[in-house]
Amino acid sequence: MISSGSPEAISQEAIERLQKARQQILDQLSQTIVGQQQVIEELLICLFSRGHCLLEGVPGLAKTLMISSLAKTLSLSFSRIQFTPDLMPADITGTEVIQEDRSSGVRGFRFIPGPIFANVVLADEINRTPPKTQAALLEAMQERQVTAGGNRHALPQPFFVLATQNPIEQEGTYPLPEAQLDRFMLNILLDYPSQADELEIVLRTTSDQTIEPAATLTGERLLAMAHLVRRIAITPSLATTATQIARRSRPADVQASTLVKRFVRWGAGPRASQFLVLGAKARAAMLGSPVVRLEDLLFVAKPVLRHRLKLNFQAEAEGVSTEQVIDQILVDVNQALANPNTSEKLSQVLRS
Repeated sequence: MISSGSPEAISQEAIERLQKARQQILDQLSQTIVGQQQVIEELLICLFSRGHCLLEGVPGLAKTLMISSLAKTLSLSFSRIQFTPDLMPADITGTEVIQEDRSSGVRGFRFIPGPIFANVVLADEINRTPPKTQAALLEAMQERQVTAGGNRHALPQPFFVLATQNPIEQEGTYPLPEAQLDRFMLNILLDYPSQADELEIVLRTTSDQTIEPAATLTGERLLAMAHLVRRIAITPSLATTATQIARRSRPADVQASTLVKRFVRWGAGPRASQFLVLGAKARAAMLGSPVVRLEDLLFVAKPVLRHRLKLNFQAEAEGVSTEQVIDQILVDVNQALANPNTSEKLSQVLRS
């Protein structure tokens, strides 16, 4: 369960330090990344929540550059894994090798850590590798450990998996299974830049000047801020609203809209409700608020839900997108909140 937080336990000074850290990261990223403000905000929400993130966009939108630049703003170890069809699980997690002690002649196994043993792991084009290799990330993402040869090896803390995938050129790719998609806190979509941003990109990347982001945040400070985020307060009514957003995505739920019942094969699970609350807490803290507001909850709704809804064939045939379904869910929730009867129903839920 995610704690509702206690506003008395949070000092304004602590929140201001988190705000300052956010601004310092934004200032450094602006030296290499042009535009994409909402994408960067969502990345930071994931970072301060200690969640994993999946970035999706067509080639050339600087997905890899954005993640590597973010890693450089942190005083953390960074590792990039380029996923390919021939990549094996041991290439990610590490392997045990036989090593001989030269003095005694005794042979034994020694574990050689793989590239996943880093604070920030860039899983580049994660859908280019078979499910067997994709599954190697499951234990690491959820348990923050790796099991090899019957032994458990703890991963360095903090630990983040920031994965990218290309939504086009699906031939020869392996879509992530739903169980693994659910481990990602947010699914962030990158769109094409505006005309002004694209001009700025061209001018920067064709000049002879190279600027590298500077490290502004240590792992210890980041962990402290992640604990601060979890102490941000949320009212029972807003927490219930978060569960309603997730529940209305399930076609079998009595409150699901006709659109959901018609086009959704299955909806978001309880982890979506948890990440809605946690993401809203992170955004509230980043903006200097000791309590979650409805706007924080609505801001994270799409990146939390879009990879957790599975549409049916009828939706594909009629051109209905996941974004449209989520928009309808949020409209339904807003209408329910405006209904005078909602307060009484909410009170019954909280009393039960």
